[in-house]
Amino acid sequence: MKKIAILNLSVLFVVSSLFISCDAVKNANNTQKGTGIGVAAGALIGGILGNNLGKGGNAALGAAIGAAVGGGTGALIGNKMDKQAREINQALPGADVERVGEGIHLTLKEDAVRFDTNKTTLTVQAKANLDKLIPVFNSYADTNIEIFGYTDNTGKPEYNLTLSQKRAVSVKDYLVLKGLKTSRFKTSGFGILDPIATNDTPEGRSQNRRVEFAITANDKMVQDSKKETGN
Repeated sequence: MKKIAILNLSVLFVVSSLFISCDAVKNANNTQKGTGIGVAAGALIGGILGNNLGKGGNAALGAAIGAAVGGGTGALIGNKMDKQAREINQALPGADVERVGEGIHLTLKEDAVRFDTNKTTLTVQAKANLDKLIPVFNSYADTNIEIFGYTDNTGKPEYNLTLSQKRAVSVKDYLVLKGLKTSRFKTSGFGILDPIATNDTPEGRSQNRRVEFAITANDKMVQDSKKETGN
């Protein structure tokens, strides 16, 4: 599991006052994941993470956490996301699957979704790995999927920013080609920002060339869950 180690001390104080540390989110049971975060806390954490991209924040993680609904509705959504996360992990064991708040943070490193150097075209292996995720995404049609592209620090930052966006779009376009609704997707490119490994070694740069997903409940899932819980 990818550890959450982004918040500074002042942020940790605010979050701890809400009884929501990152470890608590990670270790909470199904009900706690939904109810414990709540609307305000989820929005707070998501805003912090999503708005600190240039300072080490993680956009996909922030998007997954910031979509929290809270209460009994959030608990029910959390249960559904638990199940989906397990199915993703079974379908593609090499992926980094993290359940956060009421969403899923999914990281596909270069060994899962590989691009040739300076290319935006998916390789045969990348398509094969995405194919394994499609049945899961189809089974949970009432979710939004936001795709974030990243690069290593080789080359100019401006070029990498454009390259990462195009790679995120390539992933989306392939999934849409395979039958997923285009309305479920958003794409963003963040280039060299938020490396998850050192850029000083080939192995580290390989890890930084990745695609991340934030999978969250769409409006239909939220409304259906509210009806089911009587909220």
